[in-house]
Amino acid sequence: MQNKALPFPIGRTELIIMMASLMSLNALAIDIMLPALGLISDDFALPSVNDRQWTITSYIYGMAMGSILYGSLADRFGRKPVLLVTIGIYTLFGILCALAWDYELLLIGRFIQGLAASAMGVLANSIIRDRYDGDAMARSMSTIMMVFMIVPITAPLLGQLVLHIAPWKAIFLVLSTAGLATFLWVMTRLPETLHPDDKTPIRARSVASAWHGVIFNRNSFGHVIASGLMMAPLFAYIASAQQIFFDIFGAGDIFVYIFALSAGAMSIASFTNSRIVMRFGARRVSQSALIFFILVSIIHFALAEAGGLNLWSFTAVLVPSMAMVGFTGANFSSIAMQPFGRTAGVASSFQNFARSGLSSVIGAAIGLQFDGTVLPLATGFMVCGIASLAFIFWAEKGKLFRRVQTGVTASDLVPHS
Repeated sequence: MQNKALPFPIGRTELIIMMASLMSLNALAIDIMLPALGLISDDFALPSVNDRQWTITSYIYGMAMGSILYGSLADRFGRKPVLLVTIGIYTLFGILCALAWDYELLLIGRFIQGLAASAMGVLANSIIRDRYDGDAMARSMSTIMMVFMIVPITAPLLGQLVLHIAPWKAIFLVLSTAGLATFLWVMTRLPETLHPDDKTPIRARSVASAWHGVIFNRNSFGHVIASGLMMAPLFAYIASAQQIFFDIFGAGDIFVYIFALSAGAMSIASFTNSRIVMRFGARRVSQSALIFFILVSIIHFALAEAGGLNLWSFTAVLVPSMAMVGFTGANFSSIAMQPFGRTAGVASSFQNFARSGLSSVIGAAIGLQFDGTVLPLATGFMVCGIASLAFIFWAEKGKLFRRVQTGVTASDLVPHS
């Protein structure tokens, strides 16, 4: 079993907050932009109302593609050096976006910023896996998600505040400032969590073996795909939220507060999950949440199809849906990572690539179907939820609500080759 005897000078609380901060750089880079999308569209004279979504989607595509890179690098060189380099790139390309003189350059800068920022999710997952396993890992990830969700709640409001005192390009300088602060914190406080004995040379055969272990571990791969399917409607909602609230409901003045309400529901769910997952198990909690998500999504679709949604009824079905995503995300990821010990970095990297790639492609496709109604979004929620349950059913061989294990032993770990 992987050696975890390294000295670790920082406490669990600081580690949790630091990992949440790393992941928050992604959420901040996405959600802080939402109030500015209309201004960006106007300044660059974009030909289609849906083109503004690429400010969000290009970043998400970068996140998805970058995820494949960092696991092998982190397993070879350690978690900390890779983190510092990627945070530095994130910071520099935030400045480039602020200086962009056309929309194409802005999208290139956003893509590369997302490419670098994808390391945050991969390595936060790997660092927590270095320290914990089983339901304990699920609990830690849930706590991280709870802290992390403060950013989606407040980021659009922060973006709105920036727009009150400065042009929209100043938002990118806020991102770079956050990146610099996180860089300094990681550099001065985070110890290396990968034990020297567990460092793995970058060899094509070793990487392929780890990928093979992820793909052909039925339970792990099924949970990765299910997680990607649950993230897809979330990305679609984020990409089209500004248009939904401004154009359909004419609620631009309260948009940031309703967005905060839905993000807050996810945060409360993550907090609740961190308190109950050790008692009930990650599988029981996440599968129950997924089924409830599907039921709410069916109601959402039926109301949208009948034209019976207004601002408040849309919010009433959106908020519980977002809450259920909060119950599934950390649990699905933790279950998918349980079989991997020494190859945690490569496994996390490949899983994030598959999860983010799937969710970004499907989420962008749903978002770009925006037609002045919420029906495309409601359809996406329902279809993705049902498909996610189908993959969980396949992964668990038809046996839902089991509690398989509370920890991982040496015999559970996928061997390194």
